Order: sequence, then C-alpha cells, then structure tokens
Amino acid sequence: MERLSVVLVTYNEERNIDRCLGSMSWADEIVVVDSFSTDRTLELARKYTTKIHQHEYPGTSKQVERGIGYATGDWIFVIDADEEISPELRAEVEQVLRHGTDCAGYTFIRKPKAFGQWIEHGGWFPDVQFRFFRRDSYYPEHQEIHGGFNTKGKKGALKGYLYHHTYETIYAYVEKMNEYTSLHVNNKLKDNARIEVPWHKVLLSPLSHFLRMFISRKGYKDGFHGFVLALLDANYAMLLYAKLWEYRMRQRDGSGVLPPTTNAELNVLKKKNA
Repeated sequence: MERLSVVLVTYNEERNIDRCLGSMSWADEIVVVDSFSTDRTLELARKYTTKIHQHEYPGTSKQVERGIGYATGDWIFVIDADEEISPELRAEVEQVLRHGTDCAGYTFIRKPKAFGQWIEHGGWFPDVQFRFFRRDSYYPEHQEIHGGFNTKGKKGALKGYLYHHTYETIYAYVEKMNEYTSLHVNNKLKDNARIEVPWHKVLLSPLSHFLRMFISRKGYKDGFHGFVLALLDANYAMLLYAKLWEYRMRQRDGSGVLPPTTNAELNVLKKKNA
C-alpha cells in the first residue's frame, strides 16, 4: 500500500483546524506549514502531527510547495483548513493507495457551504479541484490568490466530495473580499501597467456580476442565500474597480502611500492592525 502525505497551509485557523485534520487523521503523514499564527493553531495541530514548519507567507502555491518539499509520501493530498474530506472521498483515496493506479493524479469536487447552507448553484458548485497527485509527477501553477497544481500524466476523477466550509458570516466574507480585491489589483497591474478605470465599467460590471451569478448560473435556486451571494459578488466587482481607481489616483499625484496589493504587503498591514 502506498503512503499518503497531507499538506496544509495555515495562519490563525484555530476555528477550523480540528475539523480539517480530524478528517485526515488516517493519513500516513500530515505536514503543516504555518505563517506564524498568533492563536491556538499550532497547539491544535500538534494533536495530529509533529511535522510543523513555520515560514513567512509568500503566496499559497509557493507555501504549499514548501510543504510538499517536507513530505515523504508517495501521494500528496493538499487541503485547506476550512475543508473536510467526506467519508466517500476518503474511501476512494484509500482504494487508490491500496490497489495502485496508472493515473498520476485525480480530480474531485469541492462542495461549498456558506452562511450555514450548502450552495449548489451560482457557479459555486460543482467546484472541480486537482489536489490529489503523485509526489513525483506534479507541477505548480503559480497564482497570486489561489495556487494550483497540474500533471503531465494521466488524470482520473473521484466522485466523493471535499466539503468546503467557506464563510460562516458576512463579516468573514467581506474580510476576504477586501484581501482578494487587493491581490486582484496587483495581478491587473502586472498584466497591464496602464490600466484605466472607465465609468461604464464601474457602473456595469457589478450589475453583470449579479446577473451572471443569480440568473445565468441559477443562484436563485439557492434561495435568499443565493441572492445575498450574488449581491456580494456584485460588490466585489465594484470594490475591485474602486481600488484600481484609488491606486491610479495616488500613483499619479503622489499624495500618499500606495494601497497594499501583494501578499507580503497585506501581511505587514495585518500585523500592524493586530
């Protein structure tokens, strides 16, 4: 039977880590890469593993790569602290480890839960993930916000769900929205250093986001939860363009410190405000 290493990246995840690692406690090895948490994350993680490493956070993909570098298993399963493996997905993973396969990795579907309800429409589901793969046959796809992985080998597909406990509160959603829009600004600036912010985009982009999520992608089938999520998605678009405008304004007139747009800058700001 081949060995499985679980890789988890953390920062202040005391609310989630017990549920996450409890669902993966059957794995041969758990590797945690922490960005100097200030809560009980490490204390709780030590219930499941001694393989805990601390590094400054350079971005999700690079931090996960560090974790894979510490891993010794034949297979890697990358999980986030707000996720939980279902019994069905666990059984499928164990079958791969026990019986072998000609696949280099497997996709599976992540099922999200927001504000206390499972979300099945609006573009949130099905959410296909590729995070179960052979340690010697993957390659990273670096992104500023969410890191990704791929393989040149054959891929299979598992049917079990990875449960994603996304946002328990509107406050948590807005907090992430603030962080992600800043990182999106950074990506846009890297792609095109002369991005402008036309009025029609500021006005129409939020409406387009709402209609796409609530109507085209049938978010209305999730009831009022779907309605609220579509409104928040529209607000995301508005906030993104507002931050692009703010960045350009300050960059041009030199009137103040430029807003943070990278993981490193955001981490510095978080520590100052902690």
